[in-house]
Amino acid sequence: MSRIRVGLVGARGYTGAELIRLFAAHPRFELAFVTSRELDGQRVADHNPGFAGALRYSSPDYRDLPGFGADAVVLALPNGKAAHIVQQFDEAGADPVIVDLSADYRFDPSWYYGLPELTRTRYAGQRRISNPGCYATAMQLAIAPMANVLDGPVQCFGVSGYSGAGTTPSDKNNVELLRDNLMPYALTGHVHEREVSKQLGHPVEFMPHVAPHFRGITMTANLHLSIAFEREEVLARYRGRYADEPLVRVQDDAPWVSNIAGRHHVEIGGFTLSGDGRRLVVVATEDNLLKGAATQALQNLNLAFGLEELGGIPL
Repeated sequence: MSRIRVGLVGARGYTGAELIRLFAAHPRFELAFVTSRELDGQRVADHNPGFAGALRYSSPDYRDLPGFGADAVVLALPNGKAAHIVQQFDEAGADPVIVDLSADYRFDPSWYYGLPELTRTRYAGQRRISNPGCYATAMQLAIAPMANVLDGPVQCFGVSGYSGAGTTPSDKNNVELLRDNLMPYALTGHVHEREVSKQLGHPVEFMPHVAPHFRGITMTANLHLSIAFEREEVLARYRGRYADEPLVRVQDDAPWVSNIAGRHHVEIGGFTLSGDGRRLVVVATEDNLLKGAATQALQNLNLAFGLEELGGIPL
């Protein structure tokens, strides 16, 4: 079967490296080009063990990208950088599938919002796909099974490893500042707070923190409920909702972030009810670089090309 050529824009970061590994092992996708200003001219294989081939990083003018003829393009860039690149494809009349990992198009109704476990029924062949945020993925999967019985805003306390802050130096990825520390930031109005509130159609209040570990998110969600529940009723909701979702695993105990690093699924558990049965606390963990970014992008690409959604994703 013919190979599907994928371009990766912004490959120097942690998510870019994860995408390179996933594409290298995929039965149908192959990398057509990989861009990085810092690594321009260097062999991709020299920075990604297990990658075979002579492909080198490049740093083309964005206006030249449509001419490379890729069937799909993944944008793994910081927020605010995607629109200029998308414009180049639009002006050139090129129409590859574009998956944007930034927040730039998550509020644009003309783009498909790709959290497959919750939105795949909305996919109707769109060529522009917005990948959800890492925190936002964990929040939505933790809340969705109870969405029709929520009473008041949901409070979410999130803790991420410092890889979530990217490779550009900042306080949030400074290992010395993070040592023996927990760093709160953007405690109101975070983009993922607005993203989840929009997608679920319900207010969510999100308090993000960065911890000294490298990868993995712990999300503790506090849900006020309009009716009282027994714990077994709650478990039945979650198990029923995700019974056919291999990348969402429901468990009895609260998951640990140390167990999710390098894994492609989300774990949800720790279901705890208040005495009156109308307050539920749920814990979700995920690898922010995988299900929070690269794995989900691959799910969306598989979906866009009519392939098995989990193709190329190690389970």
